[in-house]
Amino acid sequence: MVVISDILVQGIQMLLVFLLAPLLTGFIRKVKARLMRRKGPSILQPYRDLLRLLRKEVVLADNASWLFRATPYLTFAAIWVAAALVPTFATGLLFNWTADLIVIVALLGTARFFLALAGMDVGTAFGGLGSSREVMIAALAEPAMLLIVFCVALVAGSTQLSTVANFIASSQVGLRVSLGMAMIALVIVALAENARIPVDNPSTHLELTMVHEAMILEYSGRHLALIEFGAFLKLLLYISLIACLFFPWEIAVFGAGPLSYVIGAAMYLLKVTIAGFLLAVFETATAKMRVFRVPQFLGAALMLGLLGTLLLFVSKSL
Repeated sequence: MVVISDILVQGIQMLLVFLLAPLLTGFIRKVKARLMRRKGPSILQPYRDLLRLLRKEVVLADNASWLFRATPYLTFAAIWVAAALVPTFATGLLFNWTADLIVIVALLGTARFFLALAGMDVGTAFGGLGSSREVMIAALAEPAMLLIVFCVALVAGSTQLSTVANFIASSQVGLRVSLGMAMIALVIVALAENARIPVDNPSTHLELTMVHEAMILEYSGRHLALIEFGAFLKLLLYISLIACLFFPWEIAVFGAGPLSYVIGAAMYLLKVTIAGFLLAVFETATAKMRVFRVPQFLGAALMLGLLGTLLLFVSKSL
């Protein structure tokens, strides 16, 4: 019975992130539309878009290789696994031993690697442009992400997400300058990795602004549905990661009971709602920057992660 309970709770978390990811994107789009004094689409529109794409036929280029066909499944699987490993409403779940920050970074890097290769596979100009920009962003975002991991690990003494969340939620931490720097750096990386404003505009297909969209222009049907679903999951993953590392309030400890799980799930939904609203407000009030300024933007995250790590070597109390 204990094993069945463990599997059930872990399955609920996997299903929660699976069902919530499109809703989060729909909520952000709705809030942005209302802030611009437009009615906007329904918050359920991403579900309808995914179903419509799944019903469409896949159209492939004549020179598309097996990599182009396999990439949507590989990227979706990697991102879903990473999103499911991040503790949402409870820590210490069945796959807790694999829920490591370095594993999350590796899974996201694997998805990015295959998507960049698929963008260049067909040989179109747009695909190569998007892949080159994606790799340029990744060259700065991944080192910044690793420095954030080191900073958090030096504070909590572990890179395992459940251990970090339980430690940050305890009274031993308090306010720390290093964690504040790491949080700002992670927000910057999240904006860049999810192709959000000011790095990219997810609602346009202009040649001079495209990064993520340029790599997937040749996809259609169920392949495009999987890639879009992966993008929804990736956005939820980063919000869940920020909530888990820096705001683990009311997150339940595994085995605490159904009531604790319900409270933890309610608090998680509240955190996601607040994060989605703040993202919509930020994107509405901010203009997209030029592509050549993106390295400076990500360089700030790199420096913040480095400074946060160095502060902890100077004094553990910082």
